[in-house]
Amino acid sequence: MEYILIFISAIFVNNIVLSQFLGICPFLGVSKKVDTALGMSAAVAFVLTLATIVTYLVQKFVLDAFGLQYLQTITFILVIASLVQMVEIVLKKVSPALYQALGIFLPLITTNCAVLGVAILVIQKDYNLIEGIVYAFSTAIGFGLAMTVFAGMREQLEMVNIPKGMRGMAIVLVSAGLLSLAFMGFSGVDGGLKQVFGLE
Repeated sequence: MEYILIFISAIFVNNIVLSQFLGICPFLGVSKKVDTALGMSAAVAFVLTLATIVTYLVQKFVLDAFGLQYLQTITFILVIASLVQMVEIVLKKVSPALYQALGIFLPLITTNCAVLGVAILVIQKDYNLIEGIVYAFSTAIGFGLAMTVFAGMREQLEMVNIPKGMRGMAIVLVSAGLLSLAFMGFSGVDGGLKQVFGLE
């Protein structure tokens, strides 16, 4: 039940983009088309889950073991950047089709602060490895959901006659704000679920 709560909370209640404002760059930059949003979401889900496992192990068996917790941020940045490069090289050799499908999205993930944010949040929330993996994967689904819905909104906006002063980034930011408000409707759901499952 704890895992279900983490899953629902990460996707809807504490959505990484719309509630915690991490990963805004790809959210605004790669959400013009639903296809590109889905591609980015798949790449983020893969890297986010893998990065969380590696950073968790680095934290527990290197940083905590040697009292180097103060090096957490810089270590995680280096681990994530190296991991993305390694995944890119392996995919190019093992599965060229998947590498082509992910295309430009893999290098973009290196600069996605949501990946670093989730790796740090897993440690701060004191999750074990399984909880951390569930949280990372759920967060990636939440990221993908937000991006895909937003990309759909932007595609619809292309077909609408928008006033001249609101065209471009202005209407994009207003739409993002409205989507964020819509997701605020889920606040309190996790508290209700805790009571239902008797976790409080």
